[in-house]
Amino acid sequence: MYFLAADDPTDHVKDVILWTTDGGTPILTMHMVTIVVVTIVFVLVMMKVAKSIATGPESDGNERYITKGRLAQMIEAMVIYLRNEMLEPVLGKTHTKRYLPYLMTVFFFVLFNNLFGLIPVLDIIHLLGGHTTWVGGTATANIMVTGALAFLSFILIQIHSFRELGVVGWIKHQTGGLHEEAWYIWPVMIIVIPVELVGHVIKPIALAIRLFANMVAGHTLMAVLLSFGAAAAKGGSGLFGIGAITLVSGVAAVLVTFLEVFVAFLQAFIFMFLTAVFVSLMSHHEEDHEHEKETAMEAAST
Repeated sequence: MYFLAADDPTDHVKDVILWTTDGGTPILTMHMVTIVVVTIVFVLVMMKVAKSIATGPESDGNERYITKGRLAQMIEAMVIYLRNEMLEPVLGKTHTKRYLPYLMTVFFFVLFNNLFGLIPVLDIIHLLGGHTTWVGGTATANIMVTGALAFLSFILIQIHSFRELGVVGWIKHQTGGLHEEAWYIWPVMIIVIPVELVGHVIKPIALAIRLFANMVAGHTLMAVLLSFGAAAAKGGSGLFGIGAITLVSGVAAVLVTFLEVFVAFLQAFIFMFLTAVFVSLMSHHEEDHEHEKETAMEAAST
């Protein structure tokens, strides 16, 4: 297995420039092609799933209400669970219904990209004697990709903020409630308002860096484990030593791969859920929504 390892473990997460201008400015990269390919697969799969979940013709009788296909059933169960158990306690039913299409799109889009990154396209190319490929790698291990996704969430949060609070309410929100206190507390706004404004920027940055860092770390770890056998061979170890090291590192890499599958789901969920939390924190909560606010605050602190 050691012959699959590259000299540099980060080769598994680095983007590859495929086309540049005469001045050397990148125009097309491997991650750009990859994200387009994954998007096409994502749309086709979800269209098929939607068709399988939709109610069939009356000629099917009661069978028309049954979702057909295991993939469609799994995705339907995931959506229902996330909606009922995760999003509604944070957003409430009204806001969940409004933002569910975006949140589920983000979740499954990130998940598809994360899982695609586990396909060893680059390793197979190296095994066949090639050195580069037009498609492969993990697009979500690119800070530009995760940054773009986080920016979309930032736009959604701000649109919701102005829609829910209005301009005046949005401005009051930046004071942390100090506008309702006595006048001698107001000078503290000099500190509070900048902190609140910076918080709007930090939230999407945190979303981008968290997803990016986890994807880079996981794939780099697998590459490092696979490189142990190659390092032993280059170091002049005997056949037994190379075989033993390769076996142990290979088993460890397989175990880490299973962990990476879990991380792929977990990071997609965290990106989606924190977006919902940040939306909730910018909502106008009446007394009957205090529980939703407390839930969102606890989730944000974790």
